[in-house]
Amino acid sequence: MALARRALEHFELERLVVMVAGIPPHKPAAVAAERRFRLAEVAFARVPRVELSRFELERDGAAYTVETARYAKALWGETIFLVGADEFADFLSWHEPDAILEVARLGVATRPGTALERLDSVLRALRRPERVEFFALDPVDISSRDLRRRVASGESIDGFVPGGVAALVSELDLYRG
Repeated sequence: MALARRALEHFELERLVVMVAGIPPHKPAAVAAERRFRLAEVAFARVPRVELSRFELERDGAAYTVETARYAKALWGETIFLVGADEFADFLSWHEPDAILEVARLGVATRPGTALERLDSVLRALRRPERVEFFALDPVDISSRDLRRRVASGESIDGFVPGGVAALVSELDLYRG
């Protein structure tokens, strides 16, 4: 949520399209895609200029970013694909990272304490480093890992996520195992 709000402001976006991964190629998802989509719907319901897309949910097989970026460019023209600095640190291991930057710019959200040396080494290895732009996020007091741990141990996540999200996590009995 913080990344979306900050990106809308920083890049002066007309719209931000949230795409929930159907089958992430890099790691198994702890929650089924349709449930993650429902969580995103609830989370972004009141955020102006944010839309959700089912593109990655409706395709067969793993959803590679390069394919999503090509789809987005064909549909909307020049696009900015948003990632966190932790994801960008592994960008060279992604499927066709240089091809991603041929069709989309990359907006990389950094947090206080981000290891900039590692990000610089990734940037230097790219053919089109000028297509990457870093932007700073305000500090967030809790990580997604901490939220999942709180849910698993029966602690409340109220106040850390939109109210509807906390209620849906409870209703669907997510992150308990």
